[in-house]
Amino acid sequence: MATTAWKNRYKKRAELVAKYAELRRKLKKEKNYAALAKLPRDSSPTRLARRCEITGRRRGYYRKFRVSRLVLRQLAADGKIPGLKKSSW
Repeated sequence: MATTAWKNRYKKRAELVAKYAELRRKLKKEKNYAALAKLPRDSSPTRLARRCEITGRRRGYYRKFRVSRLVLRQLAADGKIPGLKKSSW
């Protein structure tokens, strides 16, 4: 499980991406790459890796549910996700 510091860092990067999104779009349209390079490094959406909402795990992430595969399996087994059940055969 990810530490609280990882979760906080993810939130901080997400805020920076949102803050500079319009400016980045404008600079890219103008092809002003020198000014683009002077923006904060974490303002790039590429540096924003999706994380599980519950555990903060980075790998095995399901976009549709916004959780990792481990949490998804547990929630499905508990019946907390409508229309989804753990398969067994």
